[in-house]
Amino acid sequence: MKRTVAILLFDDVEVLDFAGPFEVFSVTDELAAHSAFKVVTVGVAPGTVRARNGLKVVPDYTLESCPHSHVLIVPGGFGTRALLLQPSLIEWVEARAARADQVMSVCTGSLLLARAGLLNGLRVTTHHQVLPLLSELAPLATVDASQRFHDNGRILTAAGISAGIDCSLHLVARLLGEDVAARTATYMEYHRG
Repeated sequence: MKRTVAILLFDDVEVLDFAGPFEVFSVTDELAAHSAFKVVTVGVAPGTVRARNGLKVVPDYTLESCPHSHVLIVPGGFGTRALLLQPSLIEWVEARAARADQVMSVCTGSLLLARAGLLNGLRVTTHHQVLPLLSELAPLATVDASQRFHDNGRILTAAGISAGIDCSLHLVARLLGEDVAARTATYMEYHRG
């Protein structure tokens, strides 16, 4: 079964937060003769997204037009702070997460999952500089910075920036087997820690 992976994009999103997982799932799909994943990007607002440090990206879909996704990825970056104050976006994340098989945050994307009430009772992580804020937003979660990511079954959280690659490869291994994840990492010349 080909799974749709939807990656949320917004102004001031951290580039590697979304580009790392995008690469992992896209390479996996390519190596599987395009039978594994359909990777799409979803903009919080219509039009071009201006990512961290000025990279411009044109998302495939808007929040309203986004297709059903088996995997929802919520990256981080400074732009998450403004999104925490947008109830309609938090409601979208909550509703989409309820229908997804897996939900993964990278870096401060976990703050949005926390605001949506998705981290209660889970072991979670985020970028090391915002661990106290995550604890504040998710008081019923166990914030644990001892690992690069935590897998709680449906909900996965990755630490800062490059940890999204590790978490994505882990999820590929869970869904398609360790051999597939290892082949993807080898192609990417990425050393898994």
